[in-house]
Amino acid sequence: MVRSLHKFLVSSLALVAAGFLFTAPASAAGDPVRGKTLGYTCLGCHGIETYKNVYPTYSVPKLRGQHAEYIVAALKEYRDSQRGHATMHAHASTLSDQDMQDIAAYMAGGEVKTAGGAPVGKPPAAVATCQACHGQDGVGIMGMYPTLSGQHADYLMQALNDYRKGVRKNAIMAPFAAQLKPEEIKEVAEYFARQKPSLLTVPTKEKVLTAAK
Repeated sequence: MVRSLHKFLVSSLALVAAGFLFTAPASAAGDPVRGKTLGYTCLGCHGIETYKNVYPTYSVPKLRGQHAEYIVAALKEYRDSQRGHATMHAHASTLSDQDMQDIAAYMAGGEVKTAGGAPVGKPPAAVATCQACHGQDGVGIMGMYPTLSGQHADYLMQALNDYRKGVRKNAIMAPFAAQLKPEEIKEVAEYFARQKPSLLTVPTKEKVLTAAK
C-alpha cells in the first residue's frame, strides 16, 4: 500500500507543478505588529500550551514556527468552508486577505528550519509518502506545505481523520488519508510529533519587531 500511496503522490505533485490542482498565492509581506493586534483573540486558544478544542477534544495546533504562507492558506480554507470548524469559519470570515497575511506573519514568527540530521525514531512505513512534501523531519519543504515537526500528535490525528471524512477538503490529502488505517494514522502523528526542531505555542507576552519595508 505504501508503494501505491507514493506513486499516487508523485503523480499528484506533478499536477500541482503544472498548476492543475493549486494556484500559488501571491506573495505579500505581512506586518507582524499589525498582526499581533488583529490576532489578539487568536491567543485565547493558540497562546495557551494545554488548550484543547471542546468537541471533538484535541489540542489546538502550535503555530509559532509554522510557514506563514500555510497559515494564510488555512485561514482561507476556513473562510471558504473547505475546513469544517464553526469558530474558525466565523473568525476567518471577518478577515481580509491582508489581515490574514499580517496575522500569519505574527503567529508564525521565525519559521522552523530543518536541522538536516537523522530523524528522531524509526519512521513508520506510511511516513515515506508524507516526507515528499513535509520533509524527513516534518519541516514542510515549501511554504504551502505545513510543518509538522513537534506538532501535537492528537491534532495531527484529528486532521488526518478530518481529511478521511471530508471535513477538510484537499485534492492530495483526502485520498491519501482515506487509504490509511487507524493504527497508521496514529503512527504517522506520533512520529512527526517527536521530531525536532519543534513548532511552539505562540507566547502571549513578547516584543514584536516591525516588519521590514
